[in-house]
Amino acid sequence: MIPRLQKASNLLPVPAEAQLGRSYQLMNLPDLSTSLLKAEAVTGKCYVITFSPSHNLTLADLSPDEILPVIRTWTQLYASHLSPESALAAVAPPSTYPPQSHQEPIVRPTTQYRYMQIFENKGAAMGCSNPHPHGQVWTTSSLPEEPGLELEQLQKYRKEHNGRGLLEDYVTLEAEKQERVIFENAAFLALCPWWATWPFESMIVSKKHKRALVDFDEAERGLLAEAITEVTRRYDNLFETQFPYSMGLHQAPLEGTAEEIEASHFHMHFYPPLLRSATVRKFLVGYEMMAEPQRDITPEQAAARLRACGGELYRKRLS
Repeated sequence: MIPRLQKASNLLPVPAEAQLGRSYQLMNLPDLSTSLLKAEAVTGKCYVITFSPSHNLTLADLSPDEILPVIRTWTQLYASHLSPESALAAVAPPSTYPPQSHQEPIVRPTTQYRYMQIFENKGAAMGCSNPHPHGQVWTTSSLPEEPGLELEQLQKYRKEHNGRGLLEDYVTLEAEKQERVIFENAAFLALCPWWATWPFESMIVSKKHKRALVDFDEAERGLLAEAITEVTRRYDNLFETQFPYSMGLHQAPLEGTAEEIEASHFHMHFYPPLLRSATVRKFLVGYEMMAEPQRDITPEQAAARLRACGGELYRKRLS
């Protein structure tokens, strides 16, 4: 009988006073959705840029002169979306580059966007669904997280070091040490960064303080094309394969404060997944996902191997 009495007692109605007390507590709880769940609309415009009319030519297959029209198109897109209030607007070249493959001229949008992200996903391993080598350009009304965090640190360093630039100082350091340098010319340094996560992660950094694409003259655009050629060709030569990667440009926002614009420093990131061969890739899992990334090889070892992969593209030697 005792179990039945206990079970029956669970069915007794809750006193009215207790119900009122519980309702009062719920009514006085803060609105957790307001503080924990936040969303905002983001608008933008996207472009696709094919690198060559040929379906089989990647950046690694192209010469610097053949990559130069791609850089001009990037520059024209950036200049056409730049805020008239930005300090960069005064140095932005007019959008008069002749079209290479697109039939319609690039027109200034009616909406002012905050940021432009230029990037390429190369290979199926990086989610590229269109086999024709191409890059993408996304303009957005907000500042994305990754460049936003970089810009925050660039501003902090500039403030704490009497106006000096973080990446300008870092390039000076790496140029002196040379142990992580892959390639350099008069305007750019290509290197495996000290903080790299991916085995053959690399950067192309302007040696001088250049805030964005529009700061480069034609000679510097040509040197940037040379640096891109050198990095992508060495990637393919390393394992004699179409080396997959995600590549992106980081530069000054299209619209921002004077401090944000001046703290910006043009650079490119290359994030490749391959580790030991054309078929063995690195996976960021387990401890690396839950705690912190681990290096399989040092950036010094990676840079040495990429330095040794210069010269002619392996595919041309085989043909």
